[in-house]
This record gives sequence, structure tokens and C-alpha cells, in this order.
Amino acid sequence: MFQRLREDIRSVFDRDPAARTTFEVLTSYPGLHALMAHRFSHWLWSHDFKWLARFVSHIARWLTGIEIHPGACIGRRFFIDHGMGVVIGETAVIGDDCTLYHGVTLGGTSWQKGKRHPTLGNDVVVGAGAKVLGPIEIGDGARIGSNAVVLKPVPPGATVVGIPGRLVERKTAQEKAHREKLAERMGFDAYGVTRDAPDPVANAINCMLDHVHVLETKMARMCEVLKSMGYEEEEIDLPELSNCEIHSTAEDSEPADTDETPREHP
Repeated sequence: MFQRLREDIRSVFDRDPAARTTFEVLTSYPGLHALMAHRFSHWLWSHDFKWLARFVSHIARWLTGIEIHPGACIGRRFFIDHGMGVVIGETAVIGDDCTLYHGVTLGGTSWQKGKRHPTLGNDVVVGAGAKVLGPIEIGDGARIGSNAVVLKPVPPGATVVGIPGRLVERKTAQEKAHREKLAERMGFDAYGVTRDAPDPVANAINCMLDHVHVLETKMARMCEVLKSMGYEEEEIDLPELSNCEIHSTAEDSEPADTDETPREHP
């Protein structure tokens, strides 16, 4: 019991830079309080003290704002950050080293008896406000983005964002290298946002970079074929894209000449 408690406290220090002392964690972290209450209520539930287990869970919910059904199975080093509004259903299963943020729901989509809540693997992170619903499996190391609604299984190591939840596409190392090279030449960073939170503007820029790369490859092949046929390529100095600037000319700043003479007003 005390070994589990030490692990839970250590997990708080590992995942929350605001944690300062063990006394502070023990006295002012509702996520830890809810987990301690759940350990006890789950023991009562498994020993057929159903009503008492539910009552302990109810008191913990009133004190912490976190609702964990005593029937839920939670692994080691589980951490709930902030915690308010977290709901974990009866048949939910959570692996080791998982992290949940405030507003997360591990809920069901059916009123039928049996398994109706999700199963989280090890080292899963569920962002604030996310909803994981139904008897689905979330693979080890998966990441669920904030406010996502996940209704389908998630493979290990994947990232899910949006409503409904969708997998974030991962580019190969070669594709990333091409994009970074082109982005460096064009004078901007195409990776200004994290891969876990795709931005529509960044996505459009990345698609443009992919298109430019394909065109450059085709042009290079065409030049090689023309050279093999005896065509002598002219050397043309192209300006660097990062140095392209639009300068206003003096003519643009001067008013346009007119043939009309100013009128005299009486």
C-alpha cells in the first residue's frame, strides 16, 4: 500500500513542475486524493461491499470533483492533473503510467451490461476535455488531444485530435527532410506548430512544399534528358527566395500627372 503511495507521489513530481514538496502533494492535490480514495473503494468493491464502495466514491467526488467508479481498474503511477470534471466509468481499465487532465471522460455509449468503457494501455496521455467513449482500446503510448472525441480504437503510439477523433498523419523521415530543406530555402519554419496539434495554415504550407519538391524533381529529370540530346542549358542566376522583397518605386509614391489645369474658384 505504502509502496503504491510512494509511486503515486513520485509520478506527481515527474509530471507536474509545480509540485514542490511531498507535504504539498499529499495535502493539496485532488488527483492524488481521488486516486487514494479509489484504491480503497476498489478494494471494497472487489470484496463485495458494493454500497460502501459507492459511498466512498461519492464522498471522494464531493471533495475532489473527480468521479471514479469503484469498479474501474487503474494501474500504477496514475496521475490526474487538476482533475476537476474527470469521469471514469465502471468497466474502464487504465494501464500503468497514464495521465489524464481535467474534463476527461472515459465513458460508455450503451446502457447494456458488460464491458462498455474504454481500455487504456500503458503511458497514455488524455488531454483536457477529451472524451473517450465505448469499449475501445487505446494503445500503449497513445496521445489524445484536448477536446477530442474518440469513438474508435487507437493504435499504439498514435496521436488523435478533433471531433470526431482522427489520427494525425505522420510523415516519413525522408519526407520531413525534404520539407525542412525547402522551408530553409524559403526563409520560414514550416514546423511552427507541434505535430500533435496540426494547424490548417501549416498543413497548407506543407502541401505546397511537397508540391514544389515534386516539380523540382521532374524539372531536374527533364533537364537531364535534354542534356543527353545535346541541349546546352543556359546558366541563369535565380534570386534566393528568402531575399525576395517588394520595394516601392519613386513613381509609385508620386501623384499621377494630369493634363488638367487647376480651376480658379470665384
